Amino acid sequence: MAPQRFHEQFEQVQRSMPDVPLAMGPDDSAEFFYEKGVVLARDGEEARLVEDTVRTHFTEAPGLVADHVRRDGPETSRTGVTRIRVGDPGHGDRGGDHAVAHALRALRGPEGRRGRRLVSRNHVVSIAVNACPGDEPVPAPLTEPSNPAADRTPYDPDTAVGVLVIDTGLMHDYRSYPLLNRAEGDAQLQETGDDGVLRQYVGHGTFIAGLLAAVAPNTDLTVLNTLNDAGAVLESEFGVKLFEAVDRGGWPDIISLSAGTSNGRTDGLLGIDAFMRELREQPTLLVAAAGNNAAATPFWPAAYASLPDYEDAVLSVGALRGDGEFGACFTNHGSWVRVYAPGERLTSALTGFDAPVPYVYQHSTYDACRFGFGYACTCQYPRHTGVLSEGRENTSGKPDQVMFEGFAQWSGTSFATPVAAGLVAAHMTAHKERDPRAARKQLLESHTEYAEVRGAHVPALRPPAWRPVPVVRPAPGA
Repeated sequence: MAPQRFHEQFEQVQRSMPDVPLAMGPDDSAEFFYEKGVVLARDGEEARLVEDTVRTHFTEAPGLVADHVRRDGPETSRTGVTRIRVGDPGHGDRGGDHAVAHALRALRGPEGRRGRRLVSRNHVVSIAVNACPGDEPVPAPLTEPSNPAADRTPYDPDTAVGVLVIDTGLMHDYRSYPLLNRAEGDAQLQETGDDGVLRQYVGHGTFIAGLLAAVAPNTDLTVLNTLNDAGAVLESEFGVKLFEAVDRGGWPDIISLSAGTSNGRTDGLLGIDAFMRELREQPTLLVAAAGNNAAATPFWPAAYASLPDYEDAVLSVGALRGDGEFGACFTNHGSWVRVYAPGERLTSALTGFDAPVPYVYQHSTYDACRFGFGYACTCQYPRHTGVLSEGRENTSGKPDQVMFEGFAQWSGTSFATPVAAGLVAAHMTAHKERDPRAARKQLLESHTEYAEVRGAHVPALRPPAWRPVPVVRPAPGA
């Protein structure tokens, strides 16, 4: 039986949010997670309209409880959204995701008359994703340099580019990696379990910071642990956390964000709408991961890059496979993805270098690429057996354990994103450009390299010090 990665990760995220009942959507398909029994609406008059419309619809529909419909939280908030409870998630599907589906249906008429969205699910925003990176980290020798290798541009505090990484935080001994000795930010919480084994996603923020520091050493790098809980957060909370992140140190030159969600729509996320509108008025460039669903469905907030009001403020980044010539099997794609960068089998610091730390794999690999590709992709290689897969399949396989001494290889649009962000920052330094949005435009216009992704020729950014990883074909019958 093939591993069911999305379902395994759903259960993992649900365990990290024990007080928030979750559902998969839409209609149990492997596209996104959301909170049962709750919808989001804009504060004020629109929230009242949604509440009244849903209550009326539930009163008239069999099997739905109108008494459950109520606003859940303050009348107004900085994010501009109100949570509205539409069902009791403790009463199975009919009290949770069933009620959400009916609430969305009840608002179709009013939305059509007003010409704008009035209501939304409360999605789970997670590390990018199909609810997880393109694979799990693999130990890399300490004798192997980072990939991309470290750029030799000196650090200059007067011209350094401010980069904010919104992710899982930094490992406690991250400064033992020389490229990160100037980085600042939050500690990665709960690095190991009671057994001393690294928890899943631990090191994600440190790995990203190492890539950024290698590509663009002339940066003031700050890494926050906004996504500490299994790399996931509710959409309604994510908007708050984004504001908190920029409030701490002001709006930076560049935000590197390797998280998001699809929502089946083409007009963004209601929960972060206020933040995105404020971003539009700031000089900051948001560089965001396109996601790992191997789909053309817009993935937010990266897909804001395709909306006219945000195309200068957001750069969406997909992942190239190891040779840099084609898209990685897992990368999202489509016209909303503005650029691709190496994102398969990159090498960076996962942990600090003070002491080796064990890790037990959570997912089993597949016998063939789960997305239908023919090269030896990260779905298949290197082979390992994981805890979560074995728990679902009950094959009595023993999960594989490895030891990390600092470096790892890891894959995902999560990691193509800091590579692209670093190249924008490096361009700013090299050309004495203080405007990150102008630097983004200059970089993409002057860069003539391309790659092929799903038959389309797309812009590709490849750092000068990046080393292609050989792409091999599996042996017949393997």
